[in-house]
Amino acid sequence: MNKLTSKTERTKAFIIESTAEIFNKKGYAGTSLSDLTAATGLTKGSIYGNFENKEEVALAVFDYNYSRVSKRVLDLMDKAETFHDKLMVYAKVYKNISRAPLNHGGCPIINTAIEADDTNGLLKDRAAKALLKWEKNLTRLIEQGIEAGEFKTDINVRQSALSIIALIEGGVMISRTTNDPGSMEAVVNTVEMLISQMKK
Repeated sequence: MNKLTSKTERTKAFIIESTAEIFNKKGYAGTSLSDLTAATGLTKGSIYGNFENKEEVALAVFDYNYSRVSKRVLDLMDKAETFHDKLMVYAKVYKNISRAPLNHGGCPIINTAIEADDTNGLLKDRAAKALLKWEKNLTRLIEQGIEAGEFKTDINVRQSALSIIALIEGGVMISRTTNDPGSMEAVVNTVEMLISQMKK
C-alpha cells in the first residue's frame, strides 16, 4: 500500500468514526453537511474528496456501526459454551445498548430501517441484509442446539429466530422513543424466557 492510499484510507476512517454517532442519532436526512464538517474539522471539499456524496458516507457509517455491534456479539459468543448461552448473548448485548450504547443513539439496524424505508433504497438494502444475516445466525444456532440435543426437537426455528429479532428491535425502539431503559429490560426478560423455553 503506497503512502497516498494509506493516507486516503486513514482520512476515510477518521470521517466515518467521527460522524458515526451523528448519523446514528440524527439519521441520514437529519444529518447535514455542516454536522459532518463540525464533527471532523474538515472542509466540505475534504469530505467529498474522500466520499462521492453524503449517502456514501452514511453507507460506510452504517457498516461501521453495525460491525461494532457484531464484533461485541461474536466476542461474547466465543466465550459461551452452550447454544443456550450463545443465544443469550444477543439479549445481553442489546440490553447493554439501551443502558450504555456501543453506538450512541441505539441500534443502527432499526435506526436505518425505519428512516430509510422507501426513501433511500441503498440504506434500506443495507439494513435488510443485516436483518437477514441476523436471522440466519439465530436459525443456525437454534438448529445446532437441536442437533446437539440441547434444545427441544419441535421448535419452530424460523418463528423463534424472527421473534427474538422482533422483540429486541421493538424493545430498542420503545426504549429510545420513550427514553425509558426499563422497557428494554422488560422486553429482554421476555427474550431470555423464550430462549430458556427452548431447552429440553
